Amino acid sequence: MSIEFIGIANTAPFSESAGADAWTVIDPAYVKELARAHEASGFDRVLVAHSSASPDGFTVADQVLTHTDRLGVLLAHRPGFVSPTLAARKYATLDAFHPGRIALHVITGGDDADQARDGDLSDKPTRYRRTDEFLDVVRRTWTSTEPFDYDGEFYQVRGGRSALLPSQPIPVYFGGASDDAVRAGARHADVYAFWGEPLAGIADRIAQVRTAAAAHGREPRFSVSLRPIPAATEAEAWKRAEDILRLTKERSGELRKAFNLDHSAQEGSKRLLDVAARGDVHDKRLWTAVAKATGAAGNSTALVGSYEQVAESLLDYTALGVGTLLIRGFDPLADARDYGHLVSLVREQTERQSFVGNRRLVSA
Repeated sequence: MSIEFIGIANTAPFSESAGADAWTVIDPAYVKELARAHEASGFDRVLVAHSSASPDGFTVADQVLTHTDRLGVLLAHRPGFVSPTLAARKYATLDAFHPGRIALHVITGGDDADQARDGDLSDKPTRYRRTDEFLDVVRRTWTSTEPFDYDGEFYQVRGGRSALLPSQPIPVYFGGASDDAVRAGARHADVYAFWGEPLAGIADRIAQVRTAAAAHGREPRFSVSLRPIPAATEAEAWKRAEDILRLTKERSGELRKAFNLDHSAQEGSKRLLDVAARGDVHDKRLWTAVAKATGAAGNSTALVGSYEQVAESLLDYTALGVGTLLIRGFDPLADARDYGHLVSLVREQTERQSFVGNRRLVSA
């Protein structure tokens, strides 16, 4: 199985452990440098994330794609603010300029207050029903060569048709830990994304989504998001982790002020906080202290160890059936450069395991 690596497309040098005092919203030179660092390190894509305070993701995606030759973009989008026919054309337009390099990451929105900042006062079950319809219309717009009608609870289309169709199917990534999320994602996800839980939890979630998707004749791939903290030795890695945690605690107020996010109602955050309450380290080296310190605000669990140890732990997830690893660091640019070694280690080991497996099949 080929492993896909996804990084992060921050628009300025900022993270939980990097203070907001010197933070600007958009640093064009940094965006360009960060994108090229990911491409040089062998990443397949970078995530352009979304919140009600974020810059426009379509513009950021175009900047990343324009300044790189091969790197793809996973562009996060919240249904409900842009009509699905227009959203479909916007993604298809990016694909026209950068064929095969754009993917849609659907985030329905687990933070009611953040939704409300953009004028959406609907509850989560309503948002997931809307997302289900949104993706129905998006796929129709991407594939229909004749005008189509659509009648739903949230969207009505008469004679919908786009003059621009994608050069190839645009992958749909889907995130969400609630039962409503699984119901919607099972119908639409090409890749279903999880935050970094212990291996047993990821195995359970994969089984849950696979069962739900099979009812629709679908077989999605799976993604896990983690924050590796590697170093030459395990001791050095834990020293880095301790520094990151200290800085995160010192700057947590700045972080909340900068983003004003509350993930307490998100099922994914609840799951991470439950794991964190049971201990700081799980499996071989899954570290939850930053998740605890930030209220599990997003992707916040780490893998701490030497490069070889972290690569081994990443491979433990791929052994469960995970095909995409979304890894980002606490120093985004430096880590993007440094992760090239991790990417190589994981891919080399994957190829070695595949070669051995193929030899066994031939021998049999």
